[in-house]
Amino acid sequence: MHRVGLLATVLLALLACGPQASPTATQVAPGPTRSQPTATPPANPELVLATTTSTQDSGLLDVLVPMFERQTGYRVKPIAVGSGQAMTMGERGEADVLLVHAPDSEVKFMAAGHGVDRKLVMHNDFVVVGPEADPAKVKGLTSVREALGSIAGTKSTFISRGDNSGTDQLEKKLWREAGITAKGQPWYLETGQGMGLTLNVASEKGAYTITDRGTYLATRQNLRLAILVEGDKSLLNVYHVIVLNPDKSARINHAGAQAFSAFMVSAATQKAIGEFGVAKFGAPLFFPDAGKPEY
Repeated sequence: MHRVGLLATVLLALLACGPQASPTATQVAPGPTRSQPTATPPANPELVLATTTSTQDSGLLDVLVPMFERQTGYRVKPIAVGSGQAMTMGERGEADVLLVHAPDSEVKFMAAGHGVDRKLVMHNDFVVVGPEADPAKVKGLTSVREALGSIAGTKSTFISRGDNSGTDQLEKKLWREAGITAKGQPWYLETGQGMGLTLNVASEKGAYTITDRGTYLATRQNLRLAILVEGDKSLLNVYHVIVLNPDKSARINHAGAQAFSAFMVSAATQKAIGEFGVAKFGAPLFFPDAGKPEY
């Protein structure tokens, strides 16, 4: 009887308490879980990244920027322009960090004191694309200068970006090395736009152009263009990350720029770069280079 009486007492006590309300958001603040560590918020979380249209048009930024934001708490504003315009923004203090691919101009940029740190990040290559009909008969040529000579000789339409981007700078250099003055010729047209739009114009006009492989592969389903010339060592396309000189402007987020630079050459980011495009195209669109000697 003693046992029964004790059990009854306990049951009565529980019933008297009634149902317990579950804690609300105001009662218990959710905290970070072990599986999702949170970074300490940076003092200045806004970061302006001036970069090339190829990193945007290829889709690479759509992978890397969210990775960086999750890891660090920074909020990135990417501005995709040509490398030349990106460096002009850097000179004016209108960006915090650059991701560009115009090595000759980058060296001058650093020598002028506009940047304080420059790191090799990755590479891909440029290719000459054009219509399948190939009126200049350049398909299979191993020399890009010979191909440009055939395009000029047959007066086949060539579309240039004409925007002082890394791609545009390389293209102009190749014409000079081939001994050809293309600018001003009726068959030579400039868009003044990024790589994606320039490829669209070349496709519509059945023309030739020079493009980075990554942007071409990412957009080729919408193009009537084929890769005709590739493999010339002059077509190597190298990218660097540059931390801008904070002495140039009080607006420059130096801590954020350093964090982004470190992120770009980290092992996890380099792995992501090397894997980007493999699932869709069967080959990477960019090749990681952090820590390697300069090309």
